[in-house]
Amino acid sequence: MGIVDAEKITDEERAERLRALHELIDLIRPAVQADGGDLVLLDVDPEAGTLTVQLQGACSSCAISATTLQAGVERILKERLPWVEEVSGGVDESLDWETSAAMGRGAYTPSW
Repeated sequence: MGIVDAEKITDEERAERLRALHELIDLIRPAVQADGGDLVLLDVDPEAGTLTVQLQGACSSCAISATTLQAGVERILKERLPWVEEVSGGVDESLDWETSAAMGRGAYTPSW
């Protein structure tokens, strides 16, 4: 199964994939929130196995946010949900750097 060739799944399988995904996102979020950020699921295609996520809050001024997204979030999602083929996304940069920096705690590292 490739990203272009989405498999047909039943409504029951679709619901189960979405349930498991939301449970896993809820499991990951507290770690991101502990540093003043957040993880939001923007889009999901359970048939194609594609997800779009976004890091928010203090993540927008964090130097390691790309690593968090790829080495952390993407790795966990792919390891625990075998149907996930691709995780894309980025950082919400709508906050100004001062507000974002004020939200960080713990391992927070400013990128400015």
